Amino acid sequence: MHFCDLVAARSEITADDEELLKQCLTDAGAEMAAEWAGVFERNERWQVRLAHGRAVPDPMPVEALANVLDRSAGCSLPGRREDPRPLLLAPIDERRVLGIAGRSISAGQLATVVAMGYALGRGISQVRLRMLGARRLDRARSTLEIARRFALERETQPLLERMAQEATRLFDCDRASIFIWDRTARQLVACPALGVSGGQLWLPDNKGIVGQVVQTGETLRVDNAYSDQRFDQSVDRSSGYKTQNLLCSPLYDAEGERIGAFELINKQGGPFTSDDEDGLREFGLQAAIAIQHSREREVLVRSNHQLKAQLAGSSAIIGDSPAIAALRDTVARLAVTDLPVLILGESGTGKEVAAQALHYQGPRADRPFIPVNCAALTESLLESELFGHEKGAFTDAHATQLGKFELANGGTLFLDEIGDMSPAGQAKLLRVLEQKVITRVGGSQPIPINARVIAATNADLAALVAHKRFRQDLYYRLSVVTLDIPPLRERPDDVLPLAEFFLARFCQQANRKLLALSPDARRRLQAHHWPGNIRELRNLMERVAFLTREPRVEAHDIAFILSPQRDAFDDLADGVGLTDATNRFQQEYIRRAVKRVRGNMSDAARVLGLHRSNLYRKMRQLGMEVIDKEAP
Repeated sequence: MHFCDLVAARSEITADDEELLKQCLTDAGAEMAAEWAGVFERNERWQVRLAHGRAVPDPMPVEALANVLDRSAGCSLPGRREDPRPLLLAPIDERRVLGIAGRSISAGQLATVVAMGYALGRGISQVRLRMLGARRLDRARSTLEIARRFALERETQPLLERMAQEATRLFDCDRASIFIWDRTARQLVACPALGVSGGQLWLPDNKGIVGQVVQTGETLRVDNAYSDQRFDQSVDRSSGYKTQNLLCSPLYDAEGERIGAFELINKQGGPFTSDDEDGLREFGLQAAIAIQHSREREVLVRSNHQLKAQLAGSSAIIGDSPAIAALRDTVARLAVTDLPVLILGESGTGKEVAAQALHYQGPRADRPFIPVNCAALTESLLESELFGHEKGAFTDAHATQLGKFELANGGTLFLDEIGDMSPAGQAKLLRVLEQKVITRVGGSQPIPINARVIAATNADLAALVAHKRFRQDLYYRLSVVTLDIPPLRERPDDVLPLAEFFLARFCQQANRKLLALSPDARRRLQAHHWPGNIRELRNLMERVAFLTREPRVEAHDIAFILSPQRDAFDDLADGVGLTDATNRFQQEYIRRAVKRVRGNMSDAARVLGLHRSNLYRKMRQLGMEVIDKEAP
């Protein structure tokens, strides 16, 4: 078989170009009946890369070799005293030359040797193209697999370190670093930064090759770093590392915005290639998407932690009274169970706060807490809101909608104002609580649900049951455990702790220092009847935090909003004379004032606008028992 045909055949099956040259040199020497066949290679200097036969030509024909490559033409050298064998030279590619030497070799055979060099060059190109395709395919597969593993990383820092490790393996280089661009601070954060304390490095975003890449968006390939003026040598000097060559490509997020750069350092076995550029761009695309997702997830996780902390704070049961201490203890014991709980109390006493405490102190804390105001659900909307509906189930059902039970799956469903639910709604709710299965409106597929149900009302459910206005079986289903929250007027010990709690929260929201309550303001708060309960106190502290100008809250800063209250004469029977009615009113009014200030008669007199001795005299006139209790 002719030499050119042999090269073509072997280039189809040979693993790499050097192996091809080894095999073909034997064939070239045999076809030319040469004593020596070899390949000269030019890197920093000329050397014999491969050889077959006896004795390398000496001395090295450096000038002739350079001319062969520069002119892309063959050359015939006669024998010399040092080596009498004639030498024929032919170019193979941009840095290699084929050499054939022997006493039987003549200049007339140069055209044959040139054809051999040309055939070797084509064979090498074929091997490289095949190797390049295989390498690209392997790199693409590896990149996809790496991208899959990237998606499993939940934190940015470990993700960046893994990316750097995978890049050094995939591109056969010594080191890799990812630079994240902080546009606001105009700096680049490198991670990992090997040889740097802490593994991270901060650089100006306009310095060095990386700075140029993030500023221009161009990929830069540098074969000799120290000869490039753009290269910043300060990092090498501080770490003791020597950068020889590098490849740096910009990173873009899914929206096409540059977020940083990916840098590879010191390619093994030679400089980086254009194929490496293409591979790094593809690898960088997957890396940038993974970084973006990781950072977004970290933001969501932080927001979730902050929200959970806020919710946990908002669900704190505040108060020093024995009733609230007992409530906290009961909630702590109930939170770890799935028992249904019915919370009773006047409007504004904190029933939803107690429900949140049951949720966030228990094992369902990481799942949703879904509140539903049953009083706001009309008969026509109740079933759709609680159980959801399928697309087309009714006129306005343009899409499938999940109900509150599905949204609360795994968590807690809080049914507020349960006493206002319609009879039909009560029946449907009872069925769901018993079967633990719902069916969307317009659907037929039963959907299992796992939601703890907590209900609350300010109505007397037992009385509603007695009057057939609330289902008895639903009442027993909901009230496995009942929590009764007393109104604020019956627990004066809780007024000041609650006031200080709300004041601290709203001062923080108002971006001002914590306001202090003066003694007179404290007495005024304790003397109030609180018809709106905790909700009224909360709203009052919000106004105080945002509107009070002085650093201390005085009594005149506390302006109660008049609310509809129970008439003071409701307890007076018809036919009572004016004098008796007046006396009863004064007695009750004084009792409430004394109770609110915890029996401190001086404070009670001040609240009532009397001198202490005058208060005693008035109480004796009304036939009231005088107990002299003063604050220590």
